Amino acid sequence: MTDVSQRVLTLLALLQHGRAWNGADLARRLGTSPRTLRRDVDRLRELGYRIETRPGPGGHYRLAPGSSMPPLFLDDAAAVAVAVGLRLAADATVLDGLDEDASSRALDQLERVLPTHLRRTVSAVHTATEAAPARGAPVDVDLLRLIGAAVEQRRVMTFAYRDRDGVESRRQIEPYRQILRRGRWYLLGWDLDRLQWRSFRLDRLGHAEMTGERFRPRQLPADTASDYLEEGFNAARHRAVLEFLAPLDRVADRLVDRNGTLEPVDAGRCRYTTEVDSFEWLAVTTLVIGVDFRVVEPIEFVTYCTSLRDRLDRVLTVI
Repeated sequence: MTDVSQRVLTLLALLQHGRAWNGADLARRLGTSPRTLRRDVDRLRELGYRIETRPGPGGHYRLAPGSSMPPLFLDDAAAVAVAVGLRLAADATVLDGLDEDASSRALDQLERVLPTHLRRTVSAVHTATEAAPARGAPVDVDLLRLIGAAVEQRRVMTFAYRDRDGVESRRQIEPYRQILRRGRWYLLGWDLDRLQWRSFRLDRLGHAEMTGERFRPRQLPADTASDYLEEGFNAARHRAVLEFLAPLDRVADRLVDRNGTLEPVDAGRCRYTTEVDSFEWLAVTTLVIGVDFRVVEPIEFVTYCTSLRDRLDRVLTVI
């Protein structure tokens, strides 16, 4: 690489940090003169980079957004981070509506220009990493764009919504944030009909539109949208305590989807404390491990297990 090319790439790397550079400081970092710096800036502009220049006292050079996307110059750490992020995006199922090969195509383009040692690093990270599939249905990226625009422009949204019981309704909300939680996308906003904060799963939205009505953002009763959403989920969850009639090691090996605390009671028993969204899920995860247990609390789970037993008895009787 020629000295000029190396210097221009170094200049680009410095400008891509986002700060405004004093001309004298920038020339000093590059080990060149202000006149040569101006020529190098012109070279970057010819390549499509929009570089703002303010002359005189307090003047600076700064990289500004352009009308098109010129080539990026990434240092080693940034290149690896982008490559890994693209691979995870290609493997993910939380977004739909993108060109299905967009992430893979971008990754291929990036890896073709990576130095050999970085290709090996990226390959090693990919080999050692596995992304768990998202639990929910993928969400169309156009819906995320629509919500993003509505939040930014502070415009009321309307959409059709199907709740967990399959009941459909038309909703009118002031959108606040969209949140990705455990593989599912949610929209948090102020419901104008119910006059309270509500969260909506994006894969259950349909016919979403942004209206011309503007709103003034309300004060969220939590530090962040994620905190508020998590508090709502926890409030709706059921606490349960079960006592397994088997040693802790045996139960720990079989209780694969553990979302709670497992602790020993004595040599032959252990206690499991958890919070779940539904008793149905708790029954499935505990019954399939093949270990006898008794319910310490709540009585509602005892009632559910009794009804489940009666239902199974009826099924077996029919057979």
